[in-house]
Amino acid sequence: MTSRPAAGGGRWVDVDPARIRRWIDGFAGRHGPAEATPEAYGLLLAAPDGATAELHAPPGAPAAADLDGFVAAATADRRIGLLLARKGAVAVGVAEGERLPVHKVDTRYVQGRTAAGGWSQQRFARRRDNQAKAALADAADLAARLLLPEADRLDAVVVGGDRRAVDAVLADRRLAPLAALRADRLLDVPEPRHAVLLAAVTAARAVRILVRDAPDQPGGKEGPLVNTLG
Repeated sequence: MTSRPAAGGGRWVDVDPARIRRWIDGFAGRHGPAEATPEAYGLLLAAPDGATAELHAPPGAPAAADLDGFVAAATADRRIGLLLARKGAVAVGVAEGERLPVHKVDTRYVQGRTAAGGWSQQRFARRRDNQAKAALADAADLAARLLLPEADRLDAVVVGGDRRAVDAVLADRRLAPLAALRADRLLDVPEPRHAVLLAAVTAARAVRILVRDAPDQPGGKEGPLVNTLG
């Protein structure tokens, strides 16, 4: 498994909550005992050799003042709403820890782009636009049916797929309670299917870590990673 470069330097890694303590111990083993400082995003680990790791708390996890508190918060089961949308497909679910007791996937046909020109192209474009709007309306209805009744018991709502599609769904006035719970995290997922929704549970629970190496140790690998979406 590999990490991915971060804008501005360093790299992001996603770590399964069950492995976060092991990852932290491995970081200390490679770089020396790290000082932990609470930050708005979670915790900052600063090692003696200059390496740092920004531990971003998973969506819905409470703030923690130290490593033990962070690990406890990250590994605790939470109720998370999931909304994945891309083109004519939407997947909605409620995760309880690693379980997905509530879920539904819906697909509506949205015509692809056409190479035709002139009047025909305009007609196809209007038809495609109407199909896309109908698909988003269906997605909002699905979210209202499955997620809205759970809003008071959700710790966060995590979205994924096409940002514009997700934004359009959550713009529905009925879904204001869900929009208020929306986490910053946007999952990069393919067209939503049941398997994609299951993988999104893992991705939504992962601890995201921004690692910056010591000045004299560029690159390298950082502990056990989890490839959350395959």
